[in-house]
Amino acid sequence: MSSGPEESADGDAFDADPLTSGRDEREESNEGHRVFWADAVADEIEARNPEEPVIVKGGVSPSGVPHIGHLNEIMRGYFVAQALRDRGYEVRQVFTSDDRDPLRKVPRTLSTLEWDIVGLGDTENPGALGKNLGHPLTNVPDPFGCCDSFGAHQTKLLERMAEAMGVPIEVTSNTELYEEGAFDDAVRTVLSKADTVREVLAEYQDKVDESYVPFNPVCANCGKITEAVTSVDLEAGTVDYRCSDIEAGNRTIEGCDHEGTATFREGKLPWRLEWPAQWQVLGVDHEPFGKDHAEGSWPSSEHVVREVFDAEPPVPMVYEWFTYDGEALSSSSGHVITVDDVLSMLDVEVFRYFFTKQPKRARDFAVSRLDQLVDEFDRFEGVYFGDVSVGERERALAQRAYPMCVPETREGVERIPYTFAAVLGMTDDEDLRETMARRSGHLTDDAPTWAVENALARVEKARTWAVETDNEYNYRLAEDLPDVAVNEDEAAALDALAAFVEAERRDEEAVQERVYESARDNGVEVGDFFTLGYRLFLNEEQGPRLGPFLAALDRTFVVERLRRES
Repeated sequence: MSSGPEESADGDAFDADPLTSGRDEREESNEGHRVFWADAVADEIEARNPEEPVIVKGGVSPSGVPHIGHLNEIMRGYFVAQALRDRGYEVRQVFTSDDRDPLRKVPRTLSTLEWDIVGLGDTENPGALGKNLGHPLTNVPDPFGCCDSFGAHQTKLLERMAEAMGVPIEVTSNTELYEEGAFDDAVRTVLSKADTVREVLAEYQDKVDESYVPFNPVCANCGKITEAVTSVDLEAGTVDYRCSDIEAGNRTIEGCDHEGTATFREGKLPWRLEWPAQWQVLGVDHEPFGKDHAEGSWPSSEHVVREVFDAEPPVPMVYEWFTYDGEALSSSSGHVITVDDVLSMLDVEVFRYFFTKQPKRARDFAVSRLDQLVDEFDRFEGVYFGDVSVGERERALAQRAYPMCVPETREGVERIPYTFAAVLGMTDDEDLRETMARRSGHLTDDAPTWAVENALARVEKARTWAVETDNEYNYRLAEDLPDVAVNEDEAAALDALAAFVEAERRDEEAVQERVYESARDNGVEVGDFFTLGYRLFLNEEQGPRLGPFLAALDRTFVVERLRRES
């Protein structure tokens, strides 16, 4: 559940799979000796003999830019849902957009439906949010003018985020649930047991006193959500209210003092009651949520569902938040990375794999180290297909989780290593890319067309990564021979290096060493020789490590360029 504080965590992101580490194996041993955490959660759900369809739920208050932190419970829920489907259960994965929540503050950035992150000043209606603080998100105009409301705009982004990951979720609007009367019985139960509610919530909230009424009407005059209910009519299904001030973060949103009457469909339950009410309304069997809720909303909601609704809470699963480049993800501050951003740099199956990792361990999603994550996934895939020798536990994990990461499991899949793909991205010549990939051995001669196309699709993603991080692969190959003056000694050194490369395929370290030797043997300063190489191949004064770079390129191309023939 993502309606609480922003994510924060410490830890490494792309280490070897944590399920093979001592700490996480101990955690798994406490979860039924399952190699994959999703099966341990599925065991708990199955032990309750759930009715079908089994409901796996997530949710978020859609007030800021949806980012990869919001994917946590979508993806955690997906793996649990898949584990249950594998056992023959019918499963629905529901995701609530808590869009009747009031707009409490104006976010610094927003996203278009095409995932362009912009400031408020770049929208069609910059004042839409600031003028509507305290209003339900679905009553706030869409600053972009493309959706029925700001809440609808944000919900559409959540839907597109899940679609991009290939996860089939049913997005449900809280506003629609209230308006169609789905919450009526839950609201009536809460208000009829107001004394019990006050007694329960007093253990968790300081502001609950004898005057507290657990319902927040929407003011018919100013449109803001208010907390000042003056009387309740259970038979009529209405409350009387006075539009009072509400506290929102560090500010006060002023009410208009209007006195009116609202039906149960014209307001909302407070969060600590709305969450357990959702479980009842939707018949939820399982819900993953962040550790912030484990320490806050979950204890009170678990208490409420038992004492007020006379029911059992769903099977919970607490996950750790992760950071982004070492800092907490935050929609309000603008420190976000969207799913669209990530998938411009990663294959979707690699990003899915990231969420197979043990949920109870904190991680940092470091863009500069995406190559490590891709290498992990490629190894994981190799384990599944039996190409990598590992222990029984790691093999069992790959056999269980890998099929949930890919659209379909297909023999003959080909992968180009991520950093090599970044090297190929230095040229836009698609034929040259394929030629270099084949001659380097990263594409086999008998690879089917689909496998070649999928493998080469990684090149553009790796290129985007190189440009975004401005790393050692962010160069462009000089496809025409640059105009470079070469003296006699330098020519001899280049010819010697060309002969070495031409003789037989060499690994990158062998080429790197021969760069040094060719310079020394021919009286050329090593630094000058490296610069000469960069000028010949990149038309730059510097570049990536020259040996690995030359080893990655097509051998014929390298030899001809060293001999200044093309």
